[in-house]
Amino acid sequence: MIWQPVSGCGDRCRVGGDEQAAPGTATLRLVTLAGVLLGGFLLVPLLRGAALRGLARAMLAVLGVRLVRCGPAPRPGSLLVANHVSWLDVVVLLAVTPARLVAKGEVGGWPGIGALAGLSGAIFLDRSRPKRLPATVAEVTAALRGGRSVAVFPEGTTFCGPERGRFRPAMFQAAIDAGAPVVPAWISYGSTAAAFIGDDTLWASVRRVSALRSLTVTLVTAPALRPAPGADRRTLARAAHASLGVAGYRLAA
Repeated sequence: MIWQPVSGCGDRCRVGGDEQAAPGTATLRLVTLAGVLLGGFLLVPLLRGAALRGLARAMLAVLGVRLVRCGPAPRPGSLLVANHVSWLDVVVLLAVTPARLVAKGEVGGWPGIGALAGLSGAIFLDRSRPKRLPATVAEVTAALRGGRSVAVFPEGTTFCGPERGRFRPAMFQAAIDAGAPVVPAWISYGSTAAAFIGDDTLWASVRRVSALRSLTVTLVTAPALRPAPGADRRTLARAAHASLGVAGYRLAA
């Protein structure tokens, strides 16, 4: 049995018409990205948090991605819950705040991104073994109790941005058990070309992003939700999801 949330988004969701970079720019970016990753993976194990954020920011800069951040900074020991659009979301969150990521097990095998997630202390979720979910929630709880922030994408899969899925409640139990604040975060891209959806592959998506003249990603964090002891995780998930709607409205305004 494989637990696999389904997104209705596909290639049709990419509207196209984006301004492309000058000839040769995409190739130069990809070569430079490989160099940044190689150097970063040598330094991050030695320098940890600051180096990891620096590596994530360098990856965005090399790809021509401009990061705009709005809203309060999450305090250590927060459960950061974000909508999910692209593999770039991982890089964006690590560029902003030190956090352990909760990711599907397949991510660990992705070139570059998998290693980046691993360096963050990622907690990988085996979706082919649903009975392991309580153990994963317990691991997230322990991290939060230890003062580490944890970032999770509760939709369980990617959406194009304008479309989004409901928040699944399992990981919210970790925040309740740990007495940790929940910080909803809205991630929005200036182009649907960034969306990692449908039958997309990581390599095709990286090439598409690198070929754009420029790309802006905006991260809006909402005020923290502070669950009471014994709170209902489903109610908490709905409240966090509703906060994303408010964050998206602030972004549009």
